Amino acid sequence: MKVLLVGSGGREHALASRLSRSADLDELHAAPGNPGIAALGACHPVRGDDAEGLLALARSLDVDLVVVGPEAPLVAGVADELRRAGIPVFGPSAAAARIEGSKRFAKEVMAAGDVPMAQPLAVARPPCVVKADGLAAGKGVFVCRTRPELDAGLRAAAAIGGPLVIEELLEGEEASVFALADGANVVPLAAARDYKQAGDGGTGPNTGGMGCFAPVPGLDAAALDDLVDRIHRPVVAELAARGTPFVGVLFAGLMLTADGPRVLEFNCRFGDPEAQTILPLIEDDLLLVLLAAATGDLDAEVQMSNQAAVTVVLAAADYPAAGDAGTPIGGLEAAADTGALVFHSGTALRDGTLVTNGGRILNVTGVADSLGAARDVAYEAAARVSFAGARYRRDVAAEALVHG
Repeated sequence: MKVLLVGSGGREHALASRLSRSADLDELHAAPGNPGIAALGACHPVRGDDAEGLLALARSLDVDLVVVGPEAPLVAGVADELRRAGIPVFGPSAAAARIEGSKRFAKEVMAAGDVPMAQPLAVARPPCVVKADGLAAGKGVFVCRTRPELDAGLRAAAAIGGPLVIEELLEGEEASVFALADGANVVPLAAARDYKQAGDGGTGPNTGGMGCFAPVPGLDAAALDDLVDRIHRPVVAELAARGTPFVGVLFAGLMLTADGPRVLEFNCRFGDPEAQTILPLIEDDLLLVLLAAATGDLDAEVQMSNQAAVTVVLAAADYPAAGDAGTPIGGLEAAADTGALVFHSGTALRDGTLVTNGGRILNVTGVADSLGAARDVAYEAAARVSFAGARYRRDVAAEALVHG
């Protein structure tokens, strides 16, 4: 089979890495891809949000499947354009992707499906959470426990543009729960825990994600099944009833409160860096799984490894306020020598030299038989990577080892 992967980040590199292992893969193409993906397949200079360009590319390559990685192309309707041309796509339509593209719409769908969620508030008073209604690359959520924090959060959310959502502030432990859907059938995949804040101990501004680990202590297969029954399946059923079936991966960001799970948000794609963490734990052929979802033939189960994975994100010095471009990167071979997986997130090749090209530059993922061992591999690999201003959180998965 020929596959076209849309996107250019660490999530897409992780997808490319797993897809390239399939015995059924004949050709892997990416648009636009990145230097890491280029080592696994052919990259093409077509933007992920260029629906016409992607359709022309898919037709010229005669691909059998398109896998859309990022949320923005999905919300913009790239999958619709490809499906209208008869090309199987892993990724929801624009109408179904509104589950991420509009938090107000997501709450409407959850209310119709009786899904437990963070409740909206009519008035902004601390403590509360302020959210930009639309896409904000993971940086549109502001936790406000005091009046000054609320004032700052309202200003920051307003600067993003569009409507705002105010909701109750929930306490507990967070979890990211992923399930695959083919429009009707829903299959549990995995749960992970990510680290949004820039600094250790959950300090600093929200980011797109600074680290992640899986599995989540306390969320075994039975608990995961129960969460998907209570959260994902009602949402997929409601979207289907509206004539907008959801095809792809449905990602629920949950708060595990003392009163049970509550949905904080839905995403219409694999998380980043959650994808880099959970995809290496899938034992089944990922290409066949994604094709089954795209063609309405999803099986009842996806086999996951009993191992654990920890991902550490290496970011530019001023991320998330600013990225970095053109700084030489070294140590990738030494990092890979630890046994870690190294995923390119914000890199470029300039005159044959690998350089920085973004905010989150690289991800290193350790996979091992225990969470502690996986963490050791990830941090040993992170220490071997070098570029000016490189920084990363030092506490990814630390609390899981203490409390898990």
